[in-house]
Amino acid sequence: MPAERTGGVQSLERAFGLLERLADAGGELGLSELSAVSGLPLPTIHRLMRTLLAGGYVRRQPNRRYALGPRLIRLGETSARLLGTWARPYLAELVEATGETANMALLDGDEVVYVAQVPSRHSMRMFTEVGRRVLPHSTGVGKALLAGLPAADVRALLARTGMPAATDRTLTEPEAFLAELERVRAAGYAVDDGEQETGVRCLAVSVPDSPAPAAISVSGPAARVTDAVTEKIVPVLHAAARGLAAALSGAGGAA
Repeated sequence: MPAERTGGVQSLERAFGLLERLADAGGELGLSELSAVSGLPLPTIHRLMRTLLAGGYVRRQPNRRYALGPRLIRLGETSARLLGTWARPYLAELVEATGETANMALLDGDEVVYVAQVPSRHSMRMFTEVGRRVLPHSTGVGKALLAGLPAADVRALLARTGMPAATDRTLTEPEAFLAELERVRAAGYAVDDGEQETGVRCLAVSVPDSPAPAAISVSGPAARVTDAVTEKIVPVLHAAARGLAAALSGAGGAA
């Protein structure tokens, strides 16, 4: 959106837009490629990239292409921690409503990383360490996140990571997994039925319009998270995801 319509500073909006284009590319882009994907003229691209390079927010590779810079690591780590902090009240509401452990996870590159958790009060409960990274094909949150991507992107991700079996129920064939994502899109939620941990069932939904691809989930023993209970949990999950999305969109407030 043009800066004059948002009340923002045009050069800042353009610079952040270029950083997002580099993130979307997942690697390196040349100046001409950045111009093509952003619609900005080459002189403007060159000026903005020079400023970002001086600040350490991008780096120029030996092949003269550009990649995200190391100074963004600290910003990303801090942002992820804050995202988890903002999510905790909504996860706590999920635990109160369902009695099961609630998690929030982000898609970071080709992996799912858990950024927040509120544990169940049951003595027998699901526990995932915050900061843990797993491959998305065997998790409910991973399925919820990948269901929002084009099939070609999912195939490319699976080709890079492989599909190792975490349990004997893990989907290990790309076509079967893509068919599962179709079911996720049709149902509006994802299920991990013992595919990451034997005996654990997880229900997950994506957080709409999140600043980073995010999903929340409820997990517990399969004996408690039954099909009958699923019908009650899914609407609560969607309500929590909408509430969290609204909180994230207004978390910064107005300057």
